[in-house]
Amino acid sequence: MAIRFAGLAALLILSPFSVALAAPALSPHQHQLNIDSFEFVWRTVRDRHWDPRLGGLDWQKVHDELRPAIEKASTMDQARAVMEDMLARLHETHFAILPSDVYSSMDEDRARSWGDGTLGMDLRVLNGHAIVTSIDPDSPAEKSGVRPGWEIVRVRGKDFAPLIARLEKSYRQSSLRALVLRETLLGKLGGFPEDDVSIEFLDGANQPVKKILTFADPKGTLTRFGFFPPTYIWLDYRRVDSDIGYVHFNLFMDPGHLMPKFGQAVEDCMSCKGLIIDLRGNPGGLGAMAMGMAGWFFDRPNQRLGTLFLRDSKLQFVINPRPRTYAGPLAILVDGTSASTSEIFAEGLKDLKRARIFGTPTAAAALPSMIEKLPNGDAFQFAIANYISEGGKPLEGIGITPDVEAAPDRAAFLAGKDPALDAAVQWIQSEKRHPAS
Repeated sequence: MAIRFAGLAALLILSPFSVALAAPALSPHQHQLNIDSFEFVWRTVRDRHWDPRLGGLDWQKVHDELRPAIEKASTMDQARAVMEDMLARLHETHFAILPSDVYSSMDEDRARSWGDGTLGMDLRVLNGHAIVTSIDPDSPAEKSGVRPGWEIVRVRGKDFAPLIARLEKSYRQSSLRALVLRETLLGKLGGFPEDDVSIEFLDGANQPVKKILTFADPKGTLTRFGFFPPTYIWLDYRRVDSDIGYVHFNLFMDPGHLMPKFGQAVEDCMSCKGLIIDLRGNPGGLGAMAMGMAGWFFDRPNQRLGTLFLRDSKLQFVINPRPRTYAGPLAILVDGTSASTSEIFAEGLKDLKRARIFGTPTAAAALPSMIEKLPNGDAFQFAIANYISEGGKPLEGIGITPDVEAAPDRAAFLAGKDPALDAAVQWIQSEKRHPAS
C-alpha cells in the first residue's frame, strides 16, 4: 500500500461523535475476532513502528496489562476502547481504530446524509465561536449576503455552541484542536446541490440574521484514493495587490489534475513581485507531491525538504527542480488546520530559506500512515515512519512556528481584512524584486 500523509482520514477517526447509540452484545465469534484484532494491532506496532524500542515503552507489558480487558469486552465499543487505550500509550497521532460503520459506509453516508453541495464559505472557531473567515466569489453564501466575520450560531435549528464546547473540552490539550473543530463544523454545513439549509448568524453588529441558502455544485475534481472518502480537489489562483500571485488548494491529492494547475499558476506569476501559497485548511495528502511542487522554486539539484525514517531504511524528500523556476519572494500561510504534507512542504521551504511563513502554529501531525482492515471488520490506521525536516526538526507534536505570527481576528474579517494574508503582502512589498530564473 502506498504511503499516505493522512490528514483527512485522521479527522474522521478522531471525531468523538461517531459512537453508536446502541451497543449490541457480541457473539462468541465476534468476541474472538476482537481478540484477534487486538493481537493484530499490537503485533503491527511491534513489527512495523519505525522505532523498534518505541521510545523506551515496554510494549510487551502494555499487551499483558490490556489482554484481560479485551477478553472481557462484551461490546464493540468496549473492545475498541481497549485498543484505543493501547495506542494512546504511544502518545503519537496517526494511530487509531476506525469503526467499520464509519469507513465502510463513508461513500453512502456522505451522499445520503450531506451530499457534496457547497455554500462557498470557510470558518474557524475563535474564542469559542464559529466565525466565517472567507467567502468564495459568486457562491451561495456571497449571493445571500453572508460576510466574513459573521458568527454561525445555528444550523438546521441546532445550536453550534454545545458542539463547540464538547469538542474544545475533548481537544483542549491537543494540537489537532483547530483541525477537528473546523472539519466537524463544516460537516454540519453540507448538503445536496439545489437543497436549502437554514442558518442563523450574528452579523457584524451582533444582530441575529437568518438566511436560507441553496447548495451549489462542488468545485474541483472528484478523486478517490484508498480508504479516503471521495473528495473534490480544487485549486484557486488569483492576483492580490495587482502584482502578487495567490495560490490556495484544499489537499495534496489528485496529482494528475492538481500538479498541472499549480504549475500553470507559477508560470503565470514568473514576473510577479511575489507569490503566496495558502495552506490554511489543508490537512495533507500525498507526500510525494510536496517534492514536485517545491521544484518550482529551486533551480539547483540535490535540495531536500527533509527525511523520512522508516524501520529499516530512510527516504529523502529530494526536490525535483524545474527547468524554469520562480525566484521571487515566496510566502506560505499556515494555521492550526494545516497538517501533514502541508507541514512538510512549508517547513522544508522554510529550512532551506526559500519561503517565509505567516499565520499561526500548525497541527503538528506530520507522520505518514497506512490503513489496514482488522479481523473484526474495523480499520487500523498506523504510522510507519518519522519525519525530520532538513533543518533537523521533528514536526510531530511540535508543528511549525511561523516566522510572522498573524492570528485570525473577527474584527479584522469584518473589516474585510485577513491578518496572515495582509502580513504576507506587506512583507513582499518590502522585498527587493527578484528576476525570474
